[in-house]
Amino acid sequence: MRLTMKLLRTINEPADLRRLELNQLPQVAAEIRDYIIETMSRIGGHTGASLGAVELAVALHFAFDTPRDRLVWDVGHQAYAHKILTGRRDVFPTIKQYGGISGFLRRDESEYDTFGAGHASTSISAALGMAIARDARGEKHHVCALIGDASLPGGMAMEAINQAGHLRTRLIVLLNDNEMSIAPAVGALTGYLNRIREAQPYHRFKDELAETLRAIPSIGGQLHNAAKTVKDALAAAVLPGALVNELGFKYIGYVDGHDTNALVHALREAQAEDGPVVVHALTVKGKGYAPAEKNRYKWHASGPFDIATGAGIKSSAPSAPTYTAIFGKTMCELMAKDERIITLTAAMPDGTGVDMVLEKYPERAFDVGIAEQHAVTFSAGLACEGLKPVVAIYSTFLQRAFDQIVHDVCLQNLDVTFMLDRAGIVGGDGATHHGLLDIAYLRGVPDIILMSPKDEGELRDMMLTAVEHPGAIAVRYPRGSGTGADVTRAPEVLEIGKAEIMRDAMGDGGSEIAIVACGSMVHPANEAAAQLARDGIETTVINARFIKPLDSALLLALARTKRLIVTIEEAYLAGGFGSAVLELLEENGLQDRVRVVRMGVPDRTVTHGDAKLLLAKFGLDADGIAERVRAEVEVLDERRARHTQPASSHAVRRG
Repeated sequence: MRLTMKLLRTINEPADLRRLELNQLPQVAAEIRDYIIETMSRIGGHTGASLGAVELAVALHFAFDTPRDRLVWDVGHQAYAHKILTGRRDVFPTIKQYGGISGFLRRDESEYDTFGAGHASTSISAALGMAIARDARGEKHHVCALIGDASLPGGMAMEAINQAGHLRTRLIVLLNDNEMSIAPAVGALTGYLNRIREAQPYHRFKDELAETLRAIPSIGGQLHNAAKTVKDALAAAVLPGALVNELGFKYIGYVDGHDTNALVHALREAQAEDGPVVVHALTVKGKGYAPAEKNRYKWHASGPFDIATGAGIKSSAPSAPTYTAIFGKTMCELMAKDERIITLTAAMPDGTGVDMVLEKYPERAFDVGIAEQHAVTFSAGLACEGLKPVVAIYSTFLQRAFDQIVHDVCLQNLDVTFMLDRAGIVGGDGATHHGLLDIAYLRGVPDIILMSPKDEGELRDMMLTAVEHPGAIAVRYPRGSGTGADVTRAPEVLEIGKAEIMRDAMGDGGSEIAIVACGSMVHPANEAAAQLARDGIETTVINARFIKPLDSALLLALARTKRLIVTIEEAYLAGGFGSAVLELLEENGLQDRVRVVRMGVPDRTVTHGDAKLLLAKFGLDADGIAERVRAEVEVLDERRARHTQPASSHAVRRG
């Protein structure tokens, strides 16, 4: 693909864009689109999502005086053109790479990123806050929130719209309506937006009628005012757009979201209003690249691909099935045997493996849209009636439903299973998507069991255990391929709270060192133990399996027989698995009997980058674990030597 950047290379900031003529904007958009396609073909990223919003970004930065005017983007999937236009054109090929720019919005990356965003439905709330702050300071700049049609039904977005309509402050909401989220958009509000599209002839009729009435000499104004009541009543009865008006917003739309001229005019019309405005733009996800337009679901995000054919470029090395795929397959097996099992996800059927379940059991599987809070409480309602809901949500997204987990599920001791995909470090999506908090935010909740499998075979065991257990259970598992474990055997029910000894014996003569690993860290721990054995350092390796409840008997036995216990988890250390082990020892008066070293992710924001690279930087690979154990053994040996050294027989007398 040959890039043409005649205009784009002259745009180093939005002010440069605003020096162009309006009729030059389509060329700018075309050059940006080609640049995104060429870059994504090499490194992958949110290809389709950003291609559909190119003209929106161009029109926004042309119509608004950014950064003085505030643009607040929702999610960030659609913001690649925004990044290119705001001083990051030359570093755009580093996007989502370690040391490069983020794939989402970050305030510390650019003054044009007015609000950090990686989760959906946040933009209107943040923009309203900025608008009210502007008013309090007596300033006059504009605030515009851009939000997608699938993010709009999110609870936060609707709450923000409710308050904005009440406050009636100047606020512009640009609705990017492509009838998609990551998966096709679902819900009643989606149908409402569809009806708005169909109702455009009424809008045109109403405007033409108003112009005709006003044109009548002498009495035109009176007739127009008299007719307004009739028109409003008619709108309330038959026009879906009336909902927008009733909520206090002026509605402008719809607008062709790929027509920069029309977009600029609509945005300038919105700027002239004294209250909140919705500008409704229709776009096509993947616009301008035929494979992405044809399969908008698949191309929301992509890996590297061949531009000519759209075929993905995969690594040559064969890999085991992903944990996600194993979840989907196993879920179908379990549902075949138990009609009470229901599967849910929140706008991520493909990302969680629920797409397999939706295809096979459409009447017993639900995609509730971007509505994690609703998903959890909906599941609680299902459980109240004797069903066995399984909620598959990314670890980072389940954070949004913490209160529902506590209040609606666990306090009522309901039978709900939470499957936490993408637990741990996820790679290029970075800080907003790493699943590093789930142990800490779930471990303190009464009456919940928390498990983490060492491999995909154990994932199947834990899924069966979860649906058989009559209470709340969460299973956290990583992104990506499994270890190649046997997934053909039938899953087995695990004993609740029972760990697995992977290496060495617990009796006399066993090693003085134990590594207790959680989930994805079990295999690196085993590899580290093999390295240490070659150095003459023998270690016991334990697969914890259960983060809550702990295998208390085993851990207390370790504390009484070992001099070093190393806990390892792919999660934040604060409030994590290692903390739980320390608490257990303290409760039993053994905290001074054995040295406990916790390995995990320190208290800092973890950037984006290759997951293996990031894990290695935190010492959470086999080499890092072995190195840490060696260092701790040296310290303990030095202490032992000092304590066993005989005291000197000669004393110096001072007199």
